Amino acid sequence: MAHLLHIDASIQGDSSVSRQLTARAADVWRAAHPDGTVVYRDLGADPIPHLDSVGGLGRHVPPDQHTEAQAASWALTEELVGEVVAADTILLGLPLYNYGVPSSVKAWVDHLIAPGLSYHSYTMEGLLGGRDLVAIVSRGGGYGEGTPREGWDHATAWLPHGLALTGLEPRFITTELTLAPKTPTMSNLIPLAEESRRQAETAIDKLWPPAIIHI
Repeated sequence: MAHLLHIDASIQGDSSVSRQLTARAADVWRAAHPDGTVVYRDLGADPIPHLDSVGGLGRHVPPDQHTEAQAASWALTEELVGEVVAADTILLGLPLYNYGVPSSVKAWVDHLIAPGLSYHSYTMEGLLGGRDLVAIVSRGGGYGEGTPREGWDHATAWLPHGLALTGLEPRFITTELTLAPKTPTMSNLIPLAEESRRQAETAIDKLWPPAIIHI
């Protein structure tokens, strides 16, 4: 049975563009997999803890030597990796925060880098490959070729590298200029923002063809 892992990271609730678009994508996925199952994780509303000096070394210490904090951190890592292992498709909402990924997404990736779970401890071979990872990126400004901030989107550039050890290879759908409708100095960019949103929605609607129901 097909299984989707749907992850949001925006802290903006229902006004979040990335959340609106991942919700649209999840609906498209459900239409293509009417018998499929979905697990939802909200990193914006319920962030996972970052790796720290108290428990973070649990992934580099034998389990029988774990402190209580290390055991708890490793147990969360096992849970997060398990969610990915169970999924055929992973849908990640990726808003651009201060030119990079939200810290909650960085924490999620850090937990996924787990020896013996997401990559082979000796060969370093990724163990999570073969899954479809779709990252839906929302950017408040314009970062395309020829713009003043070309290359400032470090989230899209970083994610494939951050996940490389696991074997996961994200593909991206991006909408930008999302701040234009609410920023007076960007009002002249509203038509470009609307077109960027339209193109993203079109790409989302084509991600998975709807299931054919035989009567």
